[in-house]
Amino acid sequence: MPEFPDPTTRNRLAGDCLKCPALVEGRECISWGNGSLDAALVVVGEAPGYGDPEADRWRGGNWTGLAYTSRHSGRRIRELLADAGYDQGDCYFTNAVKCFPAAEDEGEGDTDSGDGPPANREPTAAERANCRPFLLTEIEQVEPAAVVTTGKHATKSVLAAADRDLDGFLDAVLEPVPCPDLDTTVLPVLHPSYQEVWLSRLDHTRESYVAAIRETLAGLADD
Repeated sequence: MPEFPDPTTRNRLAGDCLKCPALVEGRECISWGNGSLDAALVVVGEAPGYGDPEADRWRGGNWTGLAYTSRHSGRRIRELLADAGYDQGDCYFTNAVKCFPAAEDEGEGDTDSGDGPPANREPTAAERANCRPFLLTEIEQVEPAAVVTTGKHATKSVLAAADRDLDGFLDAVLEPVPCPDLDTTVLPVLHPSYQEVWLSRLDHTRESYVAAIRETLAGLADD
């Protein structure tokens, strides 16, 4: 199991942010990037989920203020990259959007109804645009060999920052995308929550998938 990140590595880029009223209303706290600013990789998710306030430490960025710190996705993506040879000090974890995007109440996801935690939604284009300066600042600070984007929405968000489009996410997985505007290369990977679902579609086992990530990133580091 990966270690919980050191809270002092949280890269708090603003004291507060009120640009997106719906995000301000739905979040518990801003989920800032965390990790070494000398990391080889910047790992980007779309946005924090609601998380689990009852968890021990891995409550999720919405509660911890640290991106990719949920019991499910956070631990899984950190473990995957560690297995590929990139330990905690080699990775900087963040999200394209820093706040939990709560879905409008539809009964089932309403905490007031007692039926479970709030559901999340895809962030709007305006919300992604409002957060993009934070993401670009992080990439500029870290100067990574690669930006690893986890899932379709994170990939689309990062490529938009480089004025690039995404045609067919599954076809893009593990296919490096040079982004001179960002002075790095984007490498799309499966979102950790759906990794097991899609691995067989890509003719991979977990072991071969880890090996492919390791080999591809090693090639980027040599470039």
